[in-house]
Amino acid sequence: MTGPKTCSYWLDTAPPFTGGADGGLDSRTDVAVIGAGFTGLSAALALRQRGVSVTVLEADRAIGAASGRNGGHCNNGLAHDYAALSAKLGRDRAGAYYRAHVAAVDTVERLARENDIDCDFRRPGRLKLAAKPEHFEKLARAYDVLRAEIDTDVELVAPGRIGDEIGSAAFHGGLIQTTSAQLHVGKFGVGMAHAAARAGARIHEHTPVTDILRRPGGGWRVVTPRGEIVADQVLIATGGGGTGGALRPLQWFRRRIVSVGSFIIATQPLDPALLDRLFPNRRNYVTSKNIGNYFRTTTDNRLVFGGRARFAVSNPLSDLKSGHILEATLGRTFPELAGTRIDYCWGGMVDLTADRLPRAGQHDGLYYSMGYSGHGVQMATYMGERMAEVMMGRPQANPWVDLDWPSIPGHLGKPWFLPLVGAYYRVQDILH
Repeated sequence: MTGPKTCSYWLDTAPPFTGGADGGLDSRTDVAVIGAGFTGLSAALALRQRGVSVTVLEADRAIGAASGRNGGHCNNGLAHDYAALSAKLGRDRAGAYYRAHVAAVDTVERLARENDIDCDFRRPGRLKLAAKPEHFEKLARAYDVLRAEIDTDVELVAPGRIGDEIGSAAFHGGLIQTTSAQLHVGKFGVGMAHAAARAGARIHEHTPVTDILRRPGGGWRVVTPRGEIVADQVLIATGGGGTGGALRPLQWFRRRIVSVGSFIIATQPLDPALLDRLFPNRRNYVTSKNIGNYFRTTTDNRLVFGGRARFAVSNPLSDLKSGHILEATLGRTFPELAGTRIDYCWGGMVDLTADRLPRAGQHDGLYYSMGYSGHGVQMATYMGERMAEVMMGRPQANPWVDLDWPSIPGHLGKPWFLPLVGAYYRVQDILH
């Protein structure tokens, strides 16, 4: 009996990208974009639409990292309790950050429509599930503040009604953000790569950047094993997990990003009648624990079930160990799915900032956008367009421009403290 495929379901079931640049690098470009994920592809498309020459340099395949290895959720809302963030930063700033996340989901939908990308985009809403009775009390308070201040597209599901939403006895009510979306991220990413290439961006896969050197006369010299290219501007569109180890110009970013593994399994195709009982509204689901789970169904009737099963980096061995934990959790949460065949098991790296807010702007002449902290499908796509505006001379287009970004004490790039963080959150989940 063979085990699951150890690759992303989204990448395995997406069409191939066939629009990559042939031959060597051009001698120069207006903008060099490092990374062909959602940030880089969105920026490349927007820049080309403004007549700017763009070369995208990707160490692996287009969308082969975080953009193609996530849970396929495209959710509104912050990675925070809105009321707590409002109390900390003020209502105006918290509201602006919340609205940026709403606009990000709209951006994904618009780009899919404008570029005729068939990626199964739909808006079934996101249901945050209370894993304990006291968690529902917190969700009810969050609902009241959201409705009053920022978002009327939310619904509260009382504990007595949760069975109408999900076929599991593990949950005690929930909060729905009704405009949240889901999509096939592999199809969307390949579609964005083709759209950028059709617009004239030159996308070089399997072309890692080995150095970025400032030129005496201005601009940059970007070095790769396939040659060098001179660029007037450089956009760093890759995260802390993909910034190339000892690449000197990017060490500043690595000290401010913690890359944590997130792990996912996908089941065999399931009986639609079973899915109707368990997930009648086919929403995006996320649980309220610190070490919780996120899941959704697919158009071919699989369940994609993920979580931070272990506080570890993603690699083949770690992914499989985490997959076993997820499979056991799946069976406990949905007893009808215990023993279901798992067809896919994979992992990816989530780039977190200390405060779970994205960062974007310019450092030492290099433009950047990263640190999406688990909201990268929508925010990366949105920020690619925003950074194109910034690079064209509109710094106010960056919603995160007013955030400072101190380094994380004791963090030099390798997250040695992940096991300690995991132990802390496990205790918090037991106590609260």
